[in-house]
Order: sequence, then C-alpha cells, then structure tokens
Amino acid sequence: MSSTDIRGLAEAARAASRPLASATGDRKNAALEAMAAGLLAGEERILTANREDVAGAREAGNTAAFVDRLTLTPTRIQAMARGLRQIAGLPDPVGEVTGMWRRPNGLQVGRMRVPLGVIGFIYESRPNVTADAAGLCLKSGNAVILRGGAEALRSNLAIAKVLAEAVATVGLPAAALTVVPTPDRARVKELLGLHGLIDLIIPRGGEEFIQMVRETSQIPVIAHDKGLCHTFVDAGADLGMAAEIVLNAKVERPGVCNAMETLLVHAEAAPAFLPAIVARFAQAGVEVRGCPETRRLVPAVRPAADADWDTEYLDLILSVRVVPSFEAALAHIARHGSGLAEAIVTADHARAMRFLREVDAGAVFVNASTRFTDGFEFGMGAEMGISTQKLHARGPMGLRELTCEKFIVLGDGHVRRSQK
Repeated sequence: MSSTDIRGLAEAARAASRPLASATGDRKNAALEAMAAGLLAGEERILTANREDVAGAREAGNTAAFVDRLTLTPTRIQAMARGLRQIAGLPDPVGEVTGMWRRPNGLQVGRMRVPLGVIGFIYESRPNVTADAAGLCLKSGNAVILRGGAEALRSNLAIAKVLAEAVATVGLPAAALTVVPTPDRARVKELLGLHGLIDLIIPRGGEEFIQMVRETSQIPVIAHDKGLCHTFVDAGADLGMAAEIVLNAKVERPGVCNAMETLLVHAEAAPAFLPAIVARFAQAGVEVRGCPETRRLVPAVRPAADADWDTEYLDLILSVRVVPSFEAALAHIARHGSGLAEAIVTADHARAMRFLREVDAGAVFVNASTRFTDGFEFGMGAEMGISTQKLHARGPMGLRELTCEKFIVLGDGHVRRSQK
C-alpha cells in the first residue's frame, strides 16, 4: 500500500465524517444495532480469520499472555456485540449543551459538544478493540481509521468488513470506519503526517511504540500508555478482603493493562498477610519477586531487582514491597506508577480519602480491584483506551471523551462597539 493509498483512506474518512457528524442519534443507534447483529451473524468467518492470526502468533514464539490477548472466542464475540448494544443505549453526547449564561448586554453564551472529526486509532494484539473503537467513534460522530498490529490483521479486516457493511445498511457511509489493510509499519508514519485530514491520534501499545508515535506525529496524540498498577494493603485492613482483591487484580487476566503489577503491604500487616497470600499466588502460578523484608518473611520469594518496580509484566509475575507507612506507599506509587490505576485496601476512612485525593492516576480505587479500570465496567459501553495523560482526557475514554466543546452564542441583532 502506497502513501497515496493512505492519503486516500484519510480523505474518504474526512468526507464520511461530515454526514456522520450530523447523523441523528436514532440513525447512529440503528447502525450500532446492525453492527452487533453483524458480528453475531459473521462469527464463523471472524473466528476463521482469527485462528490464522493465532496460529501465526504461536509459530512466532509469542507468550501465552500475548496469544490470549489476540484470541477471539464465541464468548468474546458475544461480548463485543453486547458492548455495541450498550453504546447504543447510552446518551448521545453530540449536540449536548453543557451550559448557557446571559451576558449583561443580553447575549446568551454557551457550550455545545461536537465530534472531533477523524480519529486515527493505532493499537496492538486485541482484535475485540476494533469493534469497541468503531462503535464509540460512530456514536460520537467521528470517522475512524483503524491500524491494528500485524499479528491481528486478518481478524481486524474481517471484523471491520462486517461492521462497515452494517453501517451502510442504515444509510451512513461505510468509509466512516476503515482498517489500514497492510502490516507495513512505514504506513503508520505516513498516517501520523496527515495533519488536516486526521484530527486526533490514539495509540495503544508498548512504551517504545508510544514514544515513537509521540515523537513522529504531526497530529495531537492521546496515549494509552503502560499500566503499572499498584495495590496497597494498609495497616488494619480486612486481610480476607485484601487477599481476594489482590488475587483478582493479578490473576484474573494478567495480560491486560489494568492488572496489578506491584503489591505494597504496610509493615504492620505484612507478617500476617504475606505468607498466606504468597502461598495462594504460588498455587495460581504467580512468580513473586520481593524486597528484602518480603523475603525475610517469606524466604522462598525471589529477590526483586530495581527494574522490577518499573516493569509492566503483563504476565503471572508480581513485585512485592513492604512499606513502613501510608506515606511510604504514596511515595512509591508517585515514583513508579504509570498513572493508569491504583488501589488501596483499608478500613481507615481518612486514609482512604487521602488516597483518593493524593494519588495521581486516571482511576483510583478503595477496597476494589484495579481490574475494574475499564470503560465497559464504568458503564461507558466500551473504551478507546485508558489515557494516562491529563489533556484532553484522562482514564477510560468513552463517548464524551471523543467530543470537544464549541461555543454557541445567541443574539438579537447584537453588534460590538469599541470602547472610546
């Protein structure tokens, strides 16, 4: 595929974005329902394409966690369809007036939500994200150019074909959602140079990839960066509750960004908590790497290296550190956290409120697993990603985060006269 072809995709998406931006909520919802039905009807051809991708990933020697992120099943396809239907059931943010006020001269000034335009979405491994992104962009009135990883190309093309066909059945332009049909990485850099055709780039992937996008893009970027999530078990916490939360945060699906990578335990809780929880982690197949105090309490734990505190494992590996105080836990998170999600297990209301106020992350939890950091779990239908930055969106990005606001001004023959 040539650079001319990439520009052609972007030009088609730009043209499609105009009718999509003015589409009624009912029409967009009809498209989402058709997309969901299309996924279920096209399940076998999607799974056939996915099996080829999975076989290629295994032959290439990718990890079990990587293969899990890539794999589709009937259950996962059904979840994709449910996500699209949940998006259809959400309020349409486009056209929402978020505030109006009257000036002394009688002018009414307000803000209205509008689509961003064309979004370039670059992601890896998880083909279910293709449906999530397409649904969110369509409902928020944005066209989207999808560029998944080479490992999922067949799956993404099959999913996008089903979704685009469904969009066309309700009279919306199929070009509103497009997959770049080549694994050539050079095309990504060409996409990043199409300022004026694409309004926003959202990348999801590894650190090196995110850094390349930030350094190369001529288009504004909102990054789904790494998820180095912590759970802090406070002194006086309910240790039974804490055990269930940290096991879920690490083991339930370790290959995703909202899984816990580091467990922090208050020194007062550590003697009673660590031996039992390390044993349960061992039963679950988790390799535990600990600080000297962790190893003193549980000698079988492997020593943690300095690099472990900054590593997103995306696997059944966990770093454990015993901290002397609540403040030390906050300091560790401030130094090593990625800003995606952090959690505390505590019975102390004042410390819980301090944790919510002082921890700098897109999502902060009290007595709950970081695995809930997810647009679907937050009632947003799905998510484009989880922004670890602060402008213009933070945390899971749903419909509202895919719009911006413009000023609207209502007058009655008003003219401005310069002051003399």
